Order: sequence, then C-alpha cells, then structure tokens
Amino acid sequence: MNLTHHFLLAMPNMQDPRFQQSLTYLCEHNENGAMGLIINQPLDVDIQELFAQMQIQKAKEANIEHSVYYGGPVEPERGFVLHQPAGNWGASIQIQDDLCVTTSRDILKAIAAGKGPKKTLTALGYAGWGGGQLEAEIGQNSWLSCPATRQILFDTPAEQRLQAAAQLIGIDLNLISSQTGRA
Repeated sequence: MNLTHHFLLAMPNMQDPRFQQSLTYLCEHNENGAMGLIINQPLDVDIQELFAQMQIQKAKEANIEHSVYYGGPVEPERGFVLHQPAGNWGASIQIQDDLCVTTSRDILKAIAAGKGPKKTLTALGYAGWGGGQLEAEIGQNSWLSCPATRQILFDTPAEQRLQAAAQLIGIDLNLISSQTGRA
C-alpha cells in the first residue's frame, strides 16, 4: 500500500499530543518510511514574519497573506512549501504531475517577489515514520487514511480540513469514540 498523496486523519484515541486532531498530508511513502506535513495547525507566525526572519525582502506590490503551519515534530526549524504548479525550484520532491514539496530558499524568494506558485502551503517541521512504522500505527487504529484532494489542501480553511477529509470517506469524527477495543 502506497499512501503518497493521501491524508492521514488522527483518530480520536490518538495519544501523542503532537498529532491529536491533526490532518497530515503524505508527501512520500514507500518501504523505507513516510514523510508528511500536518496541514491543519497554523502557527502564530505568518509568511511575512517568516520572510523577516530569513531576511527575504518582500516586493511592495506582492499581496501575500497566509499562515505558516506546524508541519510536524521533526526538524521544526526547517521550512517546507507544498505548492502547485511544480515549477523549477531547487530541492523539490515531485508528489504528482504539478504538485511538489520544496525546501529551498529560492521558492520563498519567488513568493516574496509575487512570482511564486499560484497555490502554496508553508510549514515548519514535518512528520516522519521509519519503514513499517506508519503501517503499524494504522493497524493500531491511530490513523485513518484517504486519498488527498487539492481543494482541502489549498482552498479549505485550516479549522475545517480534518472534518472535510473525514467526509471524503463518509465519517463524522465527532461520532467516533475515543475508546478502542476488540470483540
């Protein structure tokens, strides 16, 4: 099972506080492990503050207002930009034809200049799993998964993304018990 370009929905019984009520977008998943970005937990930092911290000059005409997200607990000082279209940026991983995740500074400079990709989601840190770890967690009912949609990634407000992803598979997370067991 390859879950690249899928959402991971934290189940109500998720014990790890870093992932409670999280929606994670999986950028990469293979036999060596998985890498994803939590996409529904905005930080108290916006893109303007990130530019200032990185000493990137924003063009006066560039009208850029969006949140920066807590992408996960691994390397929280490292930035990731999920974007569409793909473009020609350094340090990019192509997820699908025109959807990539990029870690290089050049994409942030282009965004600040108003010349970046049309759709972006910027995160600090990422979520990572070693080979077989994510599959084990799914087997323990910590996560649900479903194919990702770009509408949820880029167009749905952060606070609505988890429930919107659950609706893709016909689930209302408010109706799921946080208790698990075996019959």
